[in-house]
Amino acid sequence: MKTPALFLLLTSALTAATLAEVKLPALISDNMVLQQDLPANVWGLAGAGEKVSVKFADKTAEATADAKGKWSVKLTELASGAIGDLTIAGTNTLSIKNVAVGEVWVCSGQSNMEFTVNGALNAKDEIAGANFPLLRHFTVLKTQQKEPQEDCKGKWEVCSPQTVVGFTAVGYFFGRQLQQNLKVPVGLIHSSWGGTAAEQWTPAPVLNADPDFKPIVAAWEKVVADYPAAKAKYDQDVLAWREAEKAAKDAGTTPPRQPNAPRGGDAIGSPSGLYNGMIVPLLPYTIRGVTWYQGESNAGAATLYRKLFPTMIQSWRAAWHEPDAAFLFVQLANFMQRHDEPTDTNWARLREAQTMALQLPHTGMALAIDVGDAADIHPKDKQAVGKRLALAAEATVYYRDVEYSGPMFGGAQMEGEKVRLTFRNAEGMKAADGGKIKGFAIAGADRKFVWADAEIAGDHVIISSPEVKAPASVRYAWADNPECNLINAAGLPASPFRTDDWPMGPAK
Repeated sequence: MKTPALFLLLTSALTAATLAEVKLPALISDNMVLQQDLPANVWGLAGAGEKVSVKFADKTAEATADAKGKWSVKLTELASGAIGDLTIAGTNTLSIKNVAVGEVWVCSGQSNMEFTVNGALNAKDEIAGANFPLLRHFTVLKTQQKEPQEDCKGKWEVCSPQTVVGFTAVGYFFGRQLQQNLKVPVGLIHSSWGGTAAEQWTPAPVLNADPDFKPIVAAWEKVVADYPAAKAKYDQDVLAWREAEKAAKDAGTTPPRQPNAPRGGDAIGSPSGLYNGMIVPLLPYTIRGVTWYQGESNAGAATLYRKLFPTMIQSWRAAWHEPDAAFLFVQLANFMQRHDEPTDTNWARLREAQTMALQLPHTGMALAIDVGDAADIHPKDKQAVGKRLALAAEATVYYRDVEYSGPMFGGAQMEGEKVRLTFRNAEGMKAADGGKIKGFAIAGADRKFVWADAEIAGDHVIISSPEVKAPASVRYAWADNPECNLINAAGLPASPFRTDDWPMGPAK
């Protein structure tokens, strides 16, 4: 009769011992990279009140787990480039192998960041040459969650021809250049999901607190409210589909498509769902900055993106407790049909909204206006994009003497029938193909744009057209897939811009 009580006693003791063991999040694992020059955070779980020590090389830090078993320490003054084992000891001892000290970057966004090396330009040769043991990559397993999560799933991988095929291509080419030029280990934490909008990567309290974002929140609330009825209809549709499928198979005809399940029953597609599941678990990790490639899914709401995107950036910096964390992003590539005449499009305006985010400090933008694919929203030339992001990092984060930006519009001065445009980063401006400068359009007060003649004069470009006697506005590369060729001496393309603030007509 005492056996059950004894069994329960032993079980309770075993459970308590198990709970007291030091446990680590997925990011604290073999092959990880610790951020140099900043206090590198290491964290995990243990028994309440348990003392935990963390040792790397000659550095040791200690902590005591709180009432919930959470603990964290910061390793300071780590030697740049150091490689060794990280030892974490409480009631048990864990050894994290092959840990390196260097630079850590998060790579996030939608499908063009998710795009892997095995699909990139010259993939076969790139993969064969990817022997960079000081470059490490962690892919966060996709998940969307209603509430913020404390951990994610994934593992660190050392860059090799065997592992690189699944790395984010933009992130890889970015990280490879940094690793080779800075001569330190580089860690890439890849957290992206194709087809997603910026609001899905933004904290819920931030969206809820701003009236401008109320339509985003309200739209999802309606989806959730409509879900029970939509689910009931879906269940009926599935039953009917199964009968139709069976009948089609019996008749030897093509079966109908299966109905799509409605949204609203979980966090898939929800505002903040990706932030909760794929960013919050990364927040304790000490990083240098973020690279971001996204915007396609927000192109239909470019005006709102002017506020949403910088709001998201600032919310991440606040959540990471790093107000100066670098945030480098990719402007949308050229894509879709090329127009014979000047036009106005959602993609052009989204690029403008992205450019406006440069008003935030510690930001940088890599252009892709010349390396896109008219027929493919996922251009394969991720090398150029990664290189341009790396140049931005080298110049603005690591203070290397490199040109990192193409010509950027600085101002316009009307001079009779001509417009004088001033540019920054303008040294050696020229046409990329050696011919005439293309991509400029000019309009008078009637707002009817025509193609313009462009003449380079130092860091100025003089714009005119015999069809416009009293210019009111100039635009450059203002289209989905513009024909444009202005570059500087570094071969970097000029950013699209306009001198007006005229509203857009019907969406194109």
